[in-house]
Amino acid sequence: MSHHYRIMESPVGLLTLVASAKGLVAVLWEDDDKTRVNIDLGSQAENHALLNRVEQQLQEYFAGKRQQFDLPLDFHGTEFQQQVWRALLTIPYGETRSYLQIARQIGNEKSVRAVGAANGKNPISIIAPCHRVIGSSGKLTGFAGGLEAKALLLRLESPDLQADFWHS
Repeated sequence: MSHHYRIMESPVGLLTLVASAKGLVAVLWEDDDKTRVNIDLGSQAENHALLNRVEQQLQEYFAGKRQQFDLPLDFHGTEFQQQVWRALLTIPYGETRSYLQIARQIGNEKSVRAVGAANGKNPISIIAPCHRVIGSSGKLTGFAGGLEAKALLLRLESPDLQADFWHS
């Protein structure tokens, strides 16, 4: 399958947006581990209809003007991973869920570690909001974009959160 990509600037660093003919395939971080999401970026596309929409909606999100994304998504992963990623899409803007809550939501309470692993492999960062998943203790846990980026995204969505809630 042929992909197209574009790199955009954002408040959390450079993001690589990747699209297929079916939809958005990935939003990758500037210093993303190349093995985290194993996809072929394809060819660079500065004028691509879907990538234009993705970039516009992300800019609106970062400006505080968008709380929901309206984009076709093309997830590539195991059935379990896709189940977890679809659950991420149900977490409302400005709210968080624990890995245990996600495991319960997908009907497999004992899969907390597997949910964490799937969350860590989420290819469509920000739009499939893996940053909204935190530890049961309320502390921030691993994040492909880094904990500072995760904290920034959470504060953007809920400004009254403690600025340093992830330090401990």
